[in-house]
Amino acid sequence: MSMEPVPERLKEFFSEHPKVALAYSGGSDSSYLLYAALACNVEVKAYFIKSQFQKKTELDHALDLAESLGQEVDVVHIDVLDDPSIAANPADRCYLCKKKLFSKILEESKKSGLDTVVDATNASDDASDRPGMKALTELGILSPLKESGITKPMLRDLSRKAGLKTWDLPSDSCLATRIPSGMVLTAENLERTERTEYLLSTLGLREFRLRTTSEGARLETIDSDKETVEHLKNDIERIVLGEYASLEYGRRDPRL
Repeated sequence: MSMEPVPERLKEFFSEHPKVALAYSGGSDSSYLLYAALACNVEVKAYFIKSQFQKKTELDHALDLAESLGQEVDVVHIDVLDDPSIAANPADRCYLCKKKLFSKILEESKKSGLDTVVDATNASDDASDRPGMKALTELGILSPLKESGITKPMLRDLSRKAGLKTWDLPSDSCLATRIPSGMVLTAENLERTERTEYLLSTLGLREFRLRTTSEGARLETIDSDKETVEHLKNDIERIVLGEYASLEYGRRDPRL
């Protein structure tokens, strides 16, 4: 592989850590990190955690991208709803969930003789917006993209240069982020979110979130999709109101 799309500081990180376990989601960040590790001839084992919080399409896309790089993925299944403290959906749910998931990756990686676990947090990620990052620090998880000063715009440019089809993949977050804090997380409300968002994506919507509210649902979209949403309004309401009692519209915070 060409080393051109791998910055020097990231090469240095992998030179210092030649054997790593990667928390891999198939998103643009972790896909690039997997590419970079392979380009640097690192011994890397990729772990995809599949819980009720991850969409089935995420797993499909993650496996597809890894296959294109000639890399196998270990899929680890976890029942997050079996943990009452997470299912209760408290304000620190993300922290609790990250602690559980990365503890599992640490456990699995040690079986393979890999003591260094890395994740794809980048230099644009703000710890104040991502409470789960505290769990990574506590567990000793390393974030080579962040340590190398690679921001999200840089990462997309590097991914494009590397020929990765994930270079312009919209950012996503787990299904639990669609349910308001304090509302109990169930298989039913998570599956409803996944099902409805999938149907909305078939209309051509890309960068959106469908969030559950106390009354029904709120469709959040980016400003550039305003005209598209207006054009598709009848189809959107047909889909959403088939699952929720009401629908409101709003602007999506690109960080969430």
